[in-house]
Amino acid sequence: MMQSPEQQKKQEETNRRLKENLGKITKKLFILSNKGGVGKSFVATSLALVAADEGLKTGVLDADVHGPSVAHLLGVWKTPLSVSEKNIIEPIRVNDNLTAVSTASLLKSQDDSIIWRGPLKMGLLKQFLADVNWGELDLLVVDSPPGTGDEPLSIAQLIPDISAAIVVTTPQDIALLDSRKCVSFLNQLKVPTLGILENMSGMECPHCGKPIDIFKQGGGKKAAKELGIPFLGSIPIDPEIVKASDEGKPYVLERSKGQVRKIIEKIVDEVTKL
Repeated sequence: MMQSPEQQKKQEETNRRLKENLGKITKKLFILSNKGGVGKSFVATSLALVAADEGLKTGVLDADVHGPSVAHLLGVWKTPLSVSEKNIIEPIRVNDNLTAVSTASLLKSQDDSIIWRGPLKMGLLKQFLADVNWGELDLLVVDSPPGTGDEPLSIAQLIPDISAAIVVTTPQDIALLDSRKCVSFLNQLKVPTLGILENMSGMECPHCGKPIDIFKQGGGKKAAKELGIPFLGSIPIDPEIVKASDEGKPYVLERSKGQVRKIIEKIVDEVTKL
């Protein structure tokens, strides 16, 4: 379908703003998984929170149009996005070094659903990248929806210079199989894979203190070895993570000496070296 001269001019202007915006962002980190429910958004927000806590100017983009959870995890789900007279979107300020954008901030209620097909979703993601006043950032963390469909593909096409991607998985065989598909997806799009991060890797018995492998053990590490990519660590199951996530509290900041914080800090350090 051919565009009219007016449509073409509008498209060129959007592309110009997109390029200008992305040019102000030093590192772009892509967080994805091929299976839902593995804790990808927790990982994305934790990385953003720790990076900001270490002094990096950080933004987090929730690219999960249908199931946005970044705003809730950051405790800003009641804060709407504001738009200037020039149609520039102001991101939500979480703290001095962290801003966020999510479709959840466009909805009147958390129960509202977005029923859109591919072109509309791609248009929104493009607008979030081109028309949001991200400013100069050291790091933009993009939380992708599960799978390798419209949104992840759109992100990879809209951000041609993604610094790296992290694949989040859990120890079960089915999740590990899906993580391999994610790595294949990234390889085909020539997006560098920083590594595999295993979430929900087990928990400590509250009575005896012994480890309990609820799902399996070592699956993420094995998959990373087979694929020839780094293994970034194992995040255990912790009821306090669930509680903090439900309440929109920053678990990694409140547990600044904990195991999860150390894993996230190490990843942030790796990203800054890219």
